[in-house]
Amino acid sequence: MLDKVLIANRGEIALRIQRACFELGIKTVAAHSTVDANLKHVLMADETVCIGPGPSKQSYLDMPAIISAAEVTDASAIHPGYGFLSENADFAERVASSGFTFIGPPPELIRTMGDKVSAIKAMQAAGVPCVPGSNGELPEDPNECRRIARDIGYPVIIKAAGGGGGRGMRVVHSEGSLINSINLTKSEAGAAFGNEAVYMEKYLERPRHIEFQVMADNHGNAVHLFERDCSMQRRHQKVIEEAPAPGISHEVRMRMGERCAEACRQLGYTNAGTFEFLYQDGEFYFIEMNTRLQVEHPVTELITGIDIVKEQLLVAGGAQLSFTQDDVQLRGHAMECRINAEHPRTFVPSPGRVDTWHPPGGPGIRVDSHIYSGYSVPPYYDSMIGKLIAWGNTRETAIARMRGALAELVVDGIETNTLLHREIFQHAAFKKGGTDIHYLEKRLGL
Repeated sequence: MLDKVLIANRGEIALRIQRACFELGIKTVAAHSTVDANLKHVLMADETVCIGPGPSKQSYLDMPAIISAAEVTDASAIHPGYGFLSENADFAERVASSGFTFIGPPPELIRTMGDKVSAIKAMQAAGVPCVPGSNGELPEDPNECRRIARDIGYPVIIKAAGGGGGRGMRVVHSEGSLINSINLTKSEAGAAFGNEAVYMEKYLERPRHIEFQVMADNHGNAVHLFERDCSMQRRHQKVIEEAPAPGISHEVRMRMGERCAEACRQLGYTNAGTFEFLYQDGEFYFIEMNTRLQVEHPVTELITGIDIVKEQLLVAGGAQLSFTQDDVQLRGHAMECRINAEHPRTFVPSPGRVDTWHPPGGPGIRVDSHIYSGYSVPPYYDSMIGKLIAWGNTRETAIARMRGALAELVVDGIETNTLLHREIFQHAAFKKGGTDIHYLEKRLGL
């Protein structure tokens, strides 16, 4: 068992990790920036260390500062949460070499799965279905690139090998614009990710985004916790997530989940992870693996009854998974709305003081947030200020409860996207289920 964990993150996920630590009797250290001194988890931590000023590069992305904070507080492990350094293989390596436990997979697997080209090759070797594509980095020869595109069939999408978060990709509909699109994506990839390598895939025109949650320990055990549908997106950023995915049969769910679990066993993967797929015409196509805890993990927790963060801590401490695949049972339906400090129409960030924060309640409602009345949302970080999650025995019940919760939610002093969520939950297409990843942008006219 770990005895003291340094939380190298902020906001709602830092508080979520802290709560799991409290339950297990693990002491916590809050590593925070100067502007985050009044965050809820900082005020509740056993120890706190200021690691720098507000901007992320000078605090939450400062590896030496975080490791020094672990050293001075004698922490035994570091939990990176999500975002920031959570999928940085160099950071995981430095944590381990400094004598601490990194709460996540081994650095070499973060590196493999972080490069989209090597990740696809690893998945192909493990028998996981992938999108038809170049099967590797595109060559320098323009004629060879044209041949690959013709073999795949237009439209195609050019993606940065080191990309993520919806950045570093460009759709190409005809051969005339192919080479220019490749060069532009290479240039953008080099600037954004320090890696100019790009690859090509078939562009699926109406896919859904379905992902499978996995957990694995250091004893060869790996299980899946079913799937989530994350198709309600804007600019490749998730807005609403739900589990299980509407229209996916239990037989298909179990078959794909087991493929993901088997891939973990073959790779030697440990801790939490998520396999992301595009799903169209009854077929799954692997796109990437997130080697960390996901923002949307609460919907999986509610349909399985498994505390994923607590499992992360136990596995990192050397324990076996506390459950087997047969123990994982699907119960009901859950949905999550990401509540962001932004204008609901223009999506312009809205930092500032929260005059009133009144979270909803009632049966099946969960709120994961670090916000409180009087708290000031800083301008330096992601705009998400909380997650509103609703569970019900059926999808219809979950929708009804979420609509009630959205009506109850009060956030005064700043703009939020709550009005957008309220509108989406009135859409007939959403109520029916199974919308593709382009639905929301088309609805908003973007």
